[in-house]
Amino acid sequence: MLRYVINRILVALPVLFGVLVVTFVLVRLIPGDPCTAQLGEKATPQVCARFLTAKGLDRPIIVQFGVYVRDVLQGDFGSSIRLARPVTQLIAERLPVTVELGVLALLVAIIVGVPLGIAAALRRNSAVDVATMIGSNIGVSMPVFWLGLMLAYIFALLLKGTPLQLPPSGRLSSGLTSVPFYQLWGWGVDLKSGVGQVLQFFGNLYLFNSLITFQWDVLGDALRHLVLPSLALGTIPMAIIARMTRSAMLEVLGRDYVRTARAKGLAELAVTMRHAFRNALLPVVTIVGLQLGTIFGGAVLTETIFNLAGVGRILFDAITTRDYPIIQGFTLAIALGYVIVNLLVDLSYGLLDPRIRY
Repeated sequence: MLRYVINRILVALPVLFGVLVVTFVLVRLIPGDPCTAQLGEKATPQVCARFLTAKGLDRPIIVQFGVYVRDVLQGDFGSSIRLARPVTQLIAERLPVTVELGVLALLVAIIVGVPLGIAAALRRNSAVDVATMIGSNIGVSMPVFWLGLMLAYIFALLLKGTPLQLPPSGRLSSGLTSVPFYQLWGWGVDLKSGVGQVLQFFGNLYLFNSLITFQWDVLGDALRHLVLPSLALGTIPMAIIARMTRSAMLEVLGRDYVRTARAKGLAELAVTMRHAFRNALLPVVTIVGLQLGTIFGGAVLTETIFNLAGVGRILFDAITTRDYPIIQGFTLAIALGYVIVNLLVDLSYGLLDPRIRY
């Protein structure tokens, strides 16, 4: 197992390097440059020359890339051109929002999609099956931005004043503040250091932070604010997971060992969960891991609609203003998370199917 994990990590390093190269090149192929994008009418040739020299953008691109790779290997992702702040600090502030939203959206997709897929497979060609497949097709085809707007309109306006009313934007209600655990526990933390930024990342995970510090009012309010965006973001993965679960279950339910289990008189629930569903989990787990990319892609629109200051918002602003360090740093951080999730998916195969050996 350890040897397999090490091999997978070594294989992932070229992938991350490739992401770094592609991102570094593509952001510089976008029409325009940081000077004209940020200064606008003030961007005279003389001003832009001084601007690019100060930011180190006047050097050959291969030199810029070499310097950037050297800094990344030292844990330095550079500083934002527009905000004049280290990218690692911005990641510690913004990435937790997207992580919380993505995890909840994926949980919604799994909790709803898997049971629907199982029910559709057990009642093939029935009304349940037809309704599930129609709903899945609608879910896959429905734009995230439209669904988000409709959810906000229904639960924030039409149901205003009822117990079903939900907040349409933000992370916390006015007057509530999530105090980081390291402040409550009196830790002297330098937020500019690497350890401080890691602690800041976990402190900005409002659900995690409020849970370990017993800030129950913050926990409940943060969950209420995440309901609508997680539903909007989890719709497409939910539909895909339901279809994959149905397909995998239909294949397994026709196997000999399932018919043998039924012939032995086992209860239908035991046959379904212990014999069929367990053997159908491998493709389902694989598709769940792949949906992480869909969720991160949809987070840009979802965070914009629900006014969440996460990765999507800052990446959109960075692309608009040609803020190269932010685009490169956040893309590399997302790619690293994607690699880690795929590694965990691969490792789960051995737990789900003992016949698999590493």
